[in-house]
Amino acid sequence: MSIIGWIILGLIAGFIASKIVNKTGQGFFLDIVLGIVGAIVGGFIFSAVGASGITGFNLWSMLVAIIGAIIVLVIYHAVAGRRV
Repeated sequence: MSIIGWIILGLIAGFIASKIVNKTGQGFFLDIVLGIVGAIVGGFIFSAVGASGITGFNLWSMLVAIIGAIIVLVIYHAVAGRRV
C-alpha cells in the first residue's frame, strides 16, 4: 500500500477510534499518527493470532486499523493522564 493510502487509512482509523475512546478528536495530525501506529499495531496483533492483518484499502483493513488505533489511544491516554 502506498504512503498516501497509509495516511488516508490512518486518518480515518484515528478519527473513528478517537471518537470511540473519548468522543473528541486528538487533532488532525495526532489522529493521523495514532491511526497509522494503530494500523501497524492492529496488523501485528491480528497476524500474531493467525488472522490476516492489513491487506490493502478495504473494510477488513479499516476494522483492523480501528481496533489497533483504539488500543494505541487507550495506552496514550493512560500515559498522558499520568503526566498531568
